[in-house]
Amino acid sequence: MGLLTQILTLPLAPVRGTVWVLERVVEAAEDQYYDPAPVERELAALERALLAGDIDEETFDRREDELLDRLDEIRARRQPDDDT
Repeated sequence: MGLLTQILTLPLAPVRGTVWVLERVVEAAEDQYYDPAPVERELAALERALLAGDIDEETFDRREDELLDRLDEIRARRQPDDDT
């Protein structure tokens, strides 16, 4: 950018800074949302609850399906696109 462009766009600097911060927040939130570790921990806890008799087989099956679907979503998101 030239000096004149920098001077003319100076009033937009706070907006650009805010946009940059919001982009970093979204990236961090997506990293957390698409992290498989919490889902895997919950699957393990679910199995322990079933083995301990805290939940019945039907509850286990329903929740396990939900968690496995979530893991499939995470893994699909993390795989590189094969379109190239």
